[in-house]
Amino acid sequence: MATAVTMVSSAGGLLAMLNETHPLLKLHALSNLNAFVDYFWPEISTSVPIIESLYEDEEFDQRQLAALLVSKVFYYLGELNDSLSYALGAGPLFDVSEDSDYVHTLLAKAIDEYASLKSKAAESNDEAAKIDTRLEAIVERMLDKCILDGRYQQAIGMAIECRRLDKLEEAITRSDNIQATLSYCISASHSFVNLREYRREVLRLLVKVHQKLPSPDYLSICQCLMFLDEPVGVASILEKLLRSENKDDALLAFQIAFDLVENEHQAFLLNVRNLLSSAKSQPSEPVQQVSASSDSAQNEISTTSEDVQMTDGTQAVDRNVQEADPNEATYAERLIKIKGILSGETSIQLTLQFLYSHNKSDLLILKTIKQSVEVRNSVCHSATIYANAIMHAGTTVDTFLRENLDWLSRATNWAKFSATAGLGVIHRGHLQQGRSLMAPYLPQSGAGGGGSPYSEGGALYALGLIHANHGEGIKQFLRDSLRNTNVEVIQHGACLGLGLAALGTADEDIYDDIKNVLYTDSAVAGEAAGISMGLLMVGTASEKAGEMLTYAHETQHEKIIRGLALGIALTVYGREEEADTLIEQMTRDQDPILRYGGMYALALAYSGTANNKAIRQLLHFAVSDVSDDVRRTAVLALGFVLYSEPEQTPRIVSLLSESYNPHVRYGAALAVGVSCAGTGLSEAISLLEPLTSDVVDFVRQGALIAMAMVMVQISEASDSRVGAFRRQLEKIILDKHEDTMSKMGAILASGILDAGGRNVTIKLLSKTKHDKITAVVGLAVFSQFWYWYPLIYFISLSFSPTAFIGLNYDLKVPKFEFLSHAKPSLFEYPRPTTVPTSTSAVKLPTAVLSTSARAKARASKKEADQKANVEKSSGVELSSAGSNTGKGKPSGERDLDSMQVDTPLEKKAEPEPSFEILTNPARVVPSQEKFIKFLEDTRYMPVKLSPSGFVLLKDLRPTEQEVLSLTDAPSSTPSATSGGSTTGQQPGPASAMAVDEEPQPPQPFEYTS
Repeated sequence: MATAVTMVSSAGGLLAMLNETHPLLKLHALSNLNAFVDYFWPEISTSVPIIESLYEDEEFDQRQLAALLVSKVFYYLGELNDSLSYALGAGPLFDVSEDSDYVHTLLAKAIDEYASLKSKAAESNDEAAKIDTRLEAIVERMLDKCILDGRYQQAIGMAIECRRLDKLEEAITRSDNIQATLSYCISASHSFVNLREYRREVLRLLVKVHQKLPSPDYLSICQCLMFLDEPVGVASILEKLLRSENKDDALLAFQIAFDLVENEHQAFLLNVRNLLSSAKSQPSEPVQQVSASSDSAQNEISTTSEDVQMTDGTQAVDRNVQEADPNEATYAERLIKIKGILSGETSIQLTLQFLYSHNKSDLLILKTIKQSVEVRNSVCHSATIYANAIMHAGTTVDTFLRENLDWLSRATNWAKFSATAGLGVIHRGHLQQGRSLMAPYLPQSGAGGGGSPYSEGGALYALGLIHANHGEGIKQFLRDSLRNTNVEVIQHGACLGLGLAALGTADEDIYDDIKNVLYTDSAVAGEAAGISMGLLMVGTASEKAGEMLTYAHETQHEKIIRGLALGIALTVYGREEEADTLIEQMTRDQDPILRYGGMYALALAYSGTANNKAIRQLLHFAVSDVSDDVRRTAVLALGFVLYSEPEQTPRIVSLLSESYNPHVRYGAALAVGVSCAGTGLSEAISLLEPLTSDVVDFVRQGALIAMAMVMVQISEASDSRVGAFRRQLEKIILDKHEDTMSKMGAILASGILDAGGRNVTIKLLSKTKHDKITAVVGLAVFSQFWYWYPLIYFISLSFSPTAFIGLNYDLKVPKFEFLSHAKPSLFEYPRPTTVPTSTSAVKLPTAVLSTSARAKARASKKEADQKANVEKSSGVELSSAGSNTGKGKPSGERDLDSMQVDTPLEKKAEPEPSFEILTNPARVVPSQEKFIKFLEDTRYMPVKLSPSGFVLLKDLRPTEQEVLSLTDAPSSTPSATSGGSTTGQQPGPASAMAVDEEPQPPQPFEYTS
């Protein structure tokens, strides 16, 4: 019989057998049809009703076989739903492990079906929703098979999608490398789980699994707990580590604290800090007071008189403890350190020292801008002041302002407000002296008040910028200033300052103070009050948004409505689907300004989630709304939703960037700027290039600013278009006939391109892939500069230093070398500009014969080398005299001659090394991180292998003397020691700061384009 069957050319005979009465004949027919269904399904499909009737016949004992056959026929007919329901009827005959298209397709279908049923059940909160048990059985069989085959990542993906947390736990615990599986799981839950509530459930499970491990990965656990907003858990882990006998555990605790600080969630960090129990046999009061001041004492910073008294208190307290119990003494000492880290002061202090000592900003660029800007043009005058503040953000270098005081004094009214506020950006993080720096400008309590209200308001805003997200010490002063004034300009500055200092703390008292300002119904103060309420309540989704919305409907002032619209959007930051009702309410509003706020609400609620629903909504508004403002903002908002996947943004907005509506083109440019900031992504640059020469002036402005955001910290060696862009900016700034709008864009772009002394980048995600709240909020408010220029300064909130700062157990910076395994020229600082810029715009490059160039070069090489040696020695001698006042600091032209002399000639003599030794603390730009290697036999070992940021170092030879490299006074970074880096990659900042004679003219060199 078997041989006959193989020769079959038609299924007709077998189908006829199905009508026989004897069950054995039916069985024979079914089993053979099942074998041939791949070839004869068109014929069998005509008899499907007969086979279905066999399946429905209760008495027939081979019903499952009939179901399987019908399922396969339906599969070939393309009816997957029917096919699946019969496959479920086939029970165990449907073999999950069979390797055929049929099984693969149906399994995928089954899993999708099951996942959608489970998520529907979860959304409607109807846990008992009926799910076919047979479907569940198939999915479970599939999951078990994956786990057995060791394909844990597939199992995890399916379990997360199907909401089977029990299976997820099983897959993780049975995997061979649990730590790796858990980290995969965390990243999967962030990138694939769309619903916030469910993501939190997954993370809770992961924390539970983590804690059962023999050696838990506390770094990951604390990141999860932070996401779940459970400060108690974090505090207990930190305390356990701090009380440990082992010094390494304390280092790990410090590392966790630094990682949490990087996510910039101020309210959470303060909660953790306050939950840490104080050391026994020690009055708990002083610790609370002392934690801030002792930290500053430990950083050897001059403190104000009140702090000094408090610090004496600490030492006394420490003495008591040491008599009591040595363990408690070490705990108390560690506690002070960790509280300093959690309050953000340690990291701010170190960042400040790093930016100060590594500052490489080029004053010549600013000088060029200043000379080319017409005196009468106040917009460009202000833009130059903004550019200077951004260029020196956080470096405390205000040389340019000191040298041009008379030029600066031309700023009047709001320009004066901005000029004063700019000091806040330059001194950002200068917590100790912030108040005394701004003292000359602050409102004087007493009769008649001090200076102009504009500079007083600006100074209060500056204090907020200095203390942004770390406002413990300044909140009270700002509140008093706000209460003691009725001048709307000063109220404006005080509101912005308070919002920044108390970012995200949801402090009720401050909220009431700001609300009182709002209810005075003054347009200028009301706008700042609206934004400030949002900053205060950021991400709390509090019901305060309701009263803000009501007031926005009542008031007549557009400025107030706009401030409130943005403020409401800030309150729902990161709340995803929880914010939907509010978003719906705002986007349906009659008032375009509130719809505009609705776009920001969508942007911030779903920031960095790349959520499809949000993208779809924004694209809909971008093409259909009647108001240009709303359309522009809708496109811009895409940048915020997509910054976790920057490669997607240029693709999604590419069509919008060619829109006929200039507002939409502008939005597309800034969307790319926001989401691709600091990536140097090639597609992003290609999309922005045509927009920088758009016909409409404000589109050019947006494109120039966006391009600078994308190119920040990208060197010309890694993308030649960076050099072209710098030249384009210079050309626009020098061009007398260029529109004011695009000239302003070019001036700001020059500032952003060299931000923070060329040592910061714009970063919206921390290394653990969490959003950096401050950074996202900063960019969102910055994008409001369309209406109100002083908000440009908010961009400084999104700057994060591109630094590797290694710290020892005492939180000092020891000398430690590591390797950057790439050519130094790829990541070096841009060359300083040379003086004759005004003529170079006209002069064509002269043709030089290569032979004569070589001869000249040979002759001058000797001379150059001698000069370089003299240069080095004089740099080192003078460095010791480099005074702390920072008067002659960033004369970038000094290292100009050493750079332009050594480099071209030495390059001829020897090829460029393929690696470079960096010395802690070092500048490590994002694109360089993948080349960072730690050397084998060094004294220090990083606690976690992170190529940048704050990394704690384990000292393997604790008995030897430590050499520290970052002190508060700027001293030279020895560039001679840095191994292969002869290309003048790190000319010590001292040579740039302390030398005060004219720079030498550069030697002749061969021009290669």
